[in-house]
Amino acid sequence: MANQTAHDIAREKMVDSQVRPNLVHDDRIIDAMRALPREAFAPSGAFAYADADIDLGQGRYLLSPMVTARLAQLVMASSPAHVLVVGAGSGYAAAVLAACGAQVVALEEETRLDTGALARFAPKVEAVTGKLAAGWPASGPYDAIFIDGAVPAIPAIFAAQLTPGGRLVTILADHDEPAGLGRGVVAEATGNGFAVVKMFDCTARILPSFRRAPEFAL
Repeated sequence: MANQTAHDIAREKMVDSQVRPNLVHDDRIIDAMRALPREAFAPSGAFAYADADIDLGQGRYLLSPMVTARLAQLVMASSPAHVLVVGAGSGYAAAVLAACGAQVVALEEETRLDTGALARFAPKVEAVTGKLAAGWPASGPYDAIFIDGAVPAIPAIFAAQLTPGGRLVTILADHDEPAGLGRGVVAEATGNGFAVVKMFDCTARILPSFRRAPEFAL
């Protein structure tokens, strides 16, 4: 269209070249990512539509469009009514899930990451501030929990914040290094923690709040 901006064109290319060819077939996800201005959730001057994570500073990143889309598709596979996003960052993934029809709670502990985009483009999202590793039981339980980044292990505390049959979606890191290979996973609570199903390979950085404390050997 003649009145499309450069961002509009880049957004269409992102969906058509990065999202749809990579096994993302949920029209809710595709439509949300076509509509939401990713540049509003990114730092000024960032290449918002590149096939890469965006550095938000101090070990925090906005996941690449393809990884965000595939994880969001895993969250929405069960059409959850109530979703908790842990490590919401600037709010892009939370906004995508809200645009798909979910009632979303976006948990973040770093207020510096708020660009104002979440309030502007997804005003129905409940944005809360607290420790990521503790979750947000006050608004639970949730049909789905999405940890928006990699973790070395899924904290058992999240099991109590899910509804029966609910799911947790995240990236499970292969190792404890801050950055490296991982797996997009779906996890369901069991009596002994979580039963994890690995869904796809990806590269992601561990969320700083979930890094294990270093162990010292004598």
